[in-house]
Amino acid sequence: MANRTSIKSTKASKKATASQVDAKAGTSRKTAPKPQVRKAAKPALLSGGNPQVPKADGDAPVQAYIAAMPGWKRDIGRRLDALVVRTVPGVRKAVKWNSPFYGIEGQGEGQGWFLSLHCFTKYVKVAFFRGASLRPVPPGESKSKDTRYLDIHEYDELDEAQLAAWVKQAAALPGEKM
Repeated sequence: MANRTSIKSTKASKKATASQVDAKAGTSRKTAPKPQVRKAAKPALLSGGNPQVPKADGDAPVQAYIAAMPGWKRDIGRRLDALVVRTVPGVRKAVKWNSPFYGIEGQGEGQGWFLSLHCFTKYVKVAFFRGASLRPVPPGESKSKDTRYLDIHEYDELDEAQLAAWVKQAAALPGEKM
């Protein structure tokens, strides 16, 4: 019986000695956790390729939305954004409900949101919130009596002069409070 105890304690001491040797050598039997490096997450695309960008005010979230627009839609987004900025100096920007919004800030008749963009599978939808008051009226009808749409497909030619005229008219009208 005494013999069995000494065999067990010999095995235990060998195991302890092996752990001490590993510790002195700087090795471990367990792997150390790897440091986590956080990368800027690319926005997820919702149905139709619409980027999921958190709600926020300012140019940065709108630019993040545009950068995340898939394929040819990104170029349309850049062109539309540049057109709005050229046409309406000091335009206010935000992302709400996974769509960029453009508006006028301050007191007076024209304050509020006048335009937004949204990606769909085969086109980019431009919403004019007071579009029924624009001349000529944008072609896309809405369930809302005031809102009108312009759908831009991949191979459509943009009439930038007409778009600029609509944007200028829309910015001068009372905007939507959202």
